[in-house]
Amino acid sequence: MNNTNAKKNTSIPVQLIKNRKMALTLAKNDFKTKYAGSYLGILWAFIQPVVTILVYWFIFSVGFRTGRTGEHPYVLVIVTGLVPWFFFSDGLNGGTNALIDYNYLVKKVVFNIDILPFVKVLSAFFVHLFFIAVALVLCACMGYPPTLYTLQLVYYILCNMVLVLGITYLTSAIIVFFRDLGQFINVFVLQIGIWVTPIMWDAKTMLPPSLYRIFKLNPVYYIVCGFRDSILNHKWLWEDGTLKWTIYFWIFTLLMFCIGVRIFRKLKVHFADVL
Repeated sequence: MNNTNAKKNTSIPVQLIKNRKMALTLAKNDFKTKYAGSYLGILWAFIQPVVTILVYWFIFSVGFRTGRTGEHPYVLVIVTGLVPWFFFSDGLNGGTNALIDYNYLVKKVVFNIDILPFVKVLSAFFVHLFFIAVALVLCACMGYPPTLYTLQLVYYILCNMVLVLGITYLTSAIIVFFRDLGQFINVFVLQIGIWVTPIMWDAKTMLPPSLYRIFKLNPVYYIVCGFRDSILNHKWLWEDGTLKWTIYFWIFTLLMFCIGVRIFRKLKVHFADVL
């Protein structure tokens, strides 16, 4: 029984590797068609996050006159926190609706629908790479050029990808039968999550240690802190007790991935009928 469950959980990663070329092609098409028909086209994929960053920067730096957070300029703290959050948000939204958006493929018996959530997450990844580059350029202009620590971003990008993918296999399967899940995610996960993560404020200095430990249970906060450590703080991922946090993150993420894959496979036979 355990061997059977293990095969079910590992089969999707195997399918993603086997069908990587098809997934990449679909992701490129998804990225292009998302903004087809608009005058600015795919530029809208970059305009919305840039405007969001500028709004937060203006409110907190100009309105509330928050010039620096600890040792770093506040605008850089915001940017390095929002970049991984944007990918998590876009990947979760897109991956959750993958089966609904590609319902015509779900109904094709010969098509491997296991790759559809990955296609949506990969589509969001294209924008993510752009904003990582923008963040690095901005930080370099303000006195934080890339260093050896910056190479850790590859690891934290992988963390974000696996976390989002595991969650979306779960949510994409459930939303087929419970369409309100999409609204629930937008309101209670993403709108509240951006503050609970936290990104706009320094939880470590503003919260008592006991409450701060609860906030650290948020796996996205691990990634956000990792981005800041890699770009601003110049800390390795095993320093200052982070190793325990890393172990917790991967236990949570892999458990979520196994649960998501198992439920996806269990409900898979009903997708075509419901859609």
